[in-house]
Amino acid sequence: MKSRREFLKESLLTTAGVTISAMGVSASSYARIIGANDRVNVGLVGFSDRARQTLLPCFFSNHKELNFDLIAVSDIWNRRREEGKAYLQQKAGHDVKACVNNDELYKIKDLDAVIVATADFQHAYHTIEAVGNRMDVYCEKPFAETMDDARKALKAVKASGKIFQVGTQRRSGDSYHAANNFIKEGKFGPIAMVEMTWNVNQPGRWRRPKLVNEIRESDVDWQRFLAGRPKDSWDPRKYLEYRLFWPYSSGIFGQWMTHQIDTVHWFTGLQHPRSAVANGGIYMWKDGRTNADTITAVFDYGPETDPNSGFQVSYSSRFSNSAGGIKEMYYSNGGTIDIDKNKITPTGGMTEREAQEMGLHANLLPEMSLAATETKAATAANMGGDPLTNAHMRNWMQCVRDRKPANAPIEAAYSHSIALIMANAAYRTGLKATFDEKTQEVMVGGKPFIM
Repeated sequence: MKSRREFLKESLLTTAGVTISAMGVSASSYARIIGANDRVNVGLVGFSDRARQTLLPCFFSNHKELNFDLIAVSDIWNRRREEGKAYLQQKAGHDVKACVNNDELYKIKDLDAVIVATADFQHAYHTIEAVGNRMDVYCEKPFAETMDDARKALKAVKASGKIFQVGTQRRSGDSYHAANNFIKEGKFGPIAMVEMTWNVNQPGRWRRPKLVNEIRESDVDWQRFLAGRPKDSWDPRKYLEYRLFWPYSSGIFGQWMTHQIDTVHWFTGLQHPRSAVANGGIYMWKDGRTNADTITAVFDYGPETDPNSGFQVSYSSRFSNSAGGIKEMYYSNGGTIDIDKNKITPTGGMTEREAQEMGLHANLLPEMSLAATETKAATAANMGGDPLTNAHMRNWMQCVRDRKPANAPIEAAYSHSIALIMANAAYRTGLKATFDEKTQEVMVGGKPFIM
């Protein structure tokens, strides 16, 4: 039996065949194009907190205008599956199919795209599944926590030709686009240093003690949850609080650093660090977690062909004190870009007098706003439908319709994965991590870093 979409396309082709031929477009090519008035049907992979609190509100704020619909949810936990069905039916105003797993989801013939909002380590795995079933994909970050996952997913997405967006939503923010343009146009001068912080005082962040006590192994498909990770016995904390445990998550690096390190790659065109060192530990929240609650990583960036040219990036984060909050500072010899405050300033830059004394030319920056519309990053656990994520979701939806590359394509996802894996490798081994271009492996102590 033909699906609704297949029937409509065949009808259009039959009635408009002469026009299509006159335009030089083959019938088979035309059948692969989503028409301007053709509804795009989306499935949700994982009814997670992130999906419910942020991704779905952003989707539903744009779906009517762009003619998108959400028709199914897949979740391997029966509770989340039923909660997702009820939530989506209320939002969409029609019946929504609840699927016990993705095998069932991808049997839906009219499905065009998916939003992936599952556990950190599953993102690449679920992306490969999705594009293998001819889906366009919006996938939460981090993209991949191992290079093996990253390489396989990169290859799968590129081979599929499908529209892909990874959830590093800064790439859809006005302030970030303004900073990118200012740096790329040469107005900022060579980057000398980048400082990034992400500090919170949230003892309950990533903890789900009530749900841990309520969930039972019989409620979920634990083996499917592992999704390529080593065999492990049932542990409700690893299922619900996975961000606290390696190899289910790199923790701070994957959850928070990926957002900020992604801007370095975007603004400079560099695909990954040359090296990384890291230190940290579990200093405050001794609750059985294995991922650090306080951590600092330092990266060396620059062209591989010129080791004498480049800059340093420092990243630090803590769970125990929120002083300093989020900071994203780019420094050159002429001044500072403070993205969090939407400002370009001459702060710290070489003055004309100092330059004259050294026989140099000063390039002191003006004081100005980055963008007319400020787009601050949200730090709360429940971000709601924040402006950055809303713009990012809308960009993906528009690109699915227009068949144009999204703001955060697969190459961006692959690059931020390399950086987070390098930082994680350095932290877990105590060694400097580098990247082998030929093998596409993160290296520590002369060996690939394997989980």
